[in-house]
Amino acid sequence: MSVLDNKKISFIGGGNMAQALISGLVGCGIKPSLITVADPSSDIREQLAAKGLNTVDPMADAKAAVVGADIVVLAVKPQMMKVVVGAFAEALDNQLVISVAAGLSTDLLSSMLGGYSNIVRAMPNTPSMIQMGATGLYGTDNISAEQKELATAVMEASGLVMWVDDEEHMHAVTAVSGSAPAYMFYFIESMVDGAVALGLDKEQASALAMQTMLGAAKMAMNSEDAPAELRRKVTSPNGTTQAAVESMQANEIGRQIGEAMQACYDRSQALSEEMSK
Repeated sequence: MSVLDNKKISFIGGGNMAQALISGLVGCGIKPSLITVADPSSDIREQLAAKGLNTVDPMADAKAAVVGADIVVLAVKPQMMKVVVGAFAEALDNQLVISVAAGLSTDLLSSMLGGYSNIVRAMPNTPSMIQMGATGLYGTDNISAEQKELATAVMEASGLVMWVDDEEHMHAVTAVSGSAPAYMFYFIESMVDGAVALGLDKEQASALAMQTMLGAAKMAMNSEDAPAELRRKVTSPNGTTQAAVESMQANEIGRQIGEAMQACYDRSQALSEEMSK
């Protein structure tokens, strides 16, 4: 039995991330009839209604999706959030509000919602679209243990969930998972280009690079050894792997990755500050 059984979940916004989360929830056994989506696009509403979900035109009745809901997921662009939530804020009545909007602090969200504070901030990543996501969560002091369970269950439907105790750590979550799929894609892209330069065709190179990335990640997840130890075990003295690893070390690839994550962290902080003005 799931903590989400018979809970009504409303999504404000029906874009890619909302649809990814909805797909995960339905895949976990949540009845589509318990999910409502408010989106101004008639095409999106028709598409979701065809899957058995309830849909609402927020331009006609902004409060309809919120009234009666147990959980409200804010899945609109940060720049649009203030206008969108202002139209239904007064209809909130002890619902759990989960925001997946980047850069918006819980304090700012609370202000936009007229002081409402049952808020959890989420930082998912794009693999959530295939239920392989990694999401960081932070909740206000007003969040109950039951609501924390509900937030965990909603986001776990699309992958791994980790809670942080300090909202500032959400910037680190952005650096290590929120933005990180792009790092992985960049690494794969570079491996493919390197393999093509060495004589393989692009199809061969792509298949080998992507399967290797997937296999290494699964191996690391399933092993009791730390990644550094796994690397050591496959690096034979004076072998091919050692030559590659020594080249990376000489070029300080580890330091460069750390600097890239710091740049991501710094930009996340700056965006949050810009949104607060």
